Amino acid sequence: MTTPPDLAAAAFRTELLDAGLLIPTGVDGLYGRSAAYEQVAEGLERAISAMTAADGAERMRFPPLLSRQEFLASGYLKGFPHLAGTISCFCGNEADHRRLLQCIEADEDWSALQQPAEVVVTPAACYPVYPVVARRGPLPEAGLLVDVSSYCFRHEPSVDPCRMQMFRMREQVRIGTAAQVLAFRNAWLERGADWIRRLGVPVTTDLASDPFFGRAGKLMADGQIGQQLKFELLIPVSSADAPTACLSCNYHMTHFSEIWPLRTPDGNLAHTGCVAFGIDRLTLALFRHHGFDLNAWPADVRGQVFASEVFT
Repeated sequence: MTTPPDLAAAAFRTELLDAGLLIPTGVDGLYGRSAAYEQVAEGLERAISAMTAADGAERMRFPPLLSRQEFLASGYLKGFPHLAGTISCFCGNEADHRRLLQCIEADEDWSALQQPAEVVVTPAACYPVYPVVARRGPLPEAGLLVDVSSYCFRHEPSVDPCRMQMFRMREQVRIGTAAQVLAFRNAWLERGADWIRRLGVPVTTDLASDPFFGRAGKLMADGQIGQQLKFELLIPVSSADAPTACLSCNYHMTHFSEIWPLRTPDGNLAHTGCVAFGIDRLTLALFRHHGFDLNAWPADVRGQVFASEVFT
């Protein structure tokens, strides 16, 4: 008899918490991480850097915040209003402050005394890249490859440890012609699967869609699948019966160049695509398949992730 995926996920979370790998905060999907957990996550980041070093990507790093103006321009709220995280701040006077404290003391809603900030929480690591590149002008003939990494936020509280609200995403972003981007995306389908297999965990590849909102979102998801725009590399982590997407290979067509002036040298709309590594999901996958004692992991896996690192 199989365990339902939600019960299996809750049981795995309990194991991680009991082992001290994840640290509870009282909010589902928001955790602290232990030293051992961070050794694995940081080792994966280094392994990705080593694997992609010869690709010649331009390295960009952004804080986990995005300009509110760029966020609204991106259209994220059209497809994913249920996942977005916006930030509000107190901007009032002393009288407003007194009212704020009175509301808190009375356990009343105080959100009306907050105003939207000029930043929101980043939903995907690649989002800040497109306006930055667009401001440079036309792309070079070879297009552009960007390596970007960030903490990201999506509002989907869950007992599944793989479905964190704040998580790390590492991306390789390709911008260029349709042929350049599709060749990049298709190559990564095999390249990514080979890399995951070298980590000693099982992986399957499946056509997928993003979690668009509402009835209109169902049509968008069907169109995404019909055009084969998104593939996910799946690993059984929280549940053997419901594997988790730990790496995705995406083709956006001209979506972002219709928002920002991303142009090829001949003035045509550039195409974009990305390969996204879920660092925290990959970390959890390694703990699931190799156990919680890092020193007991297979030597070849330790070599892939840790090199000569000593565990404490």
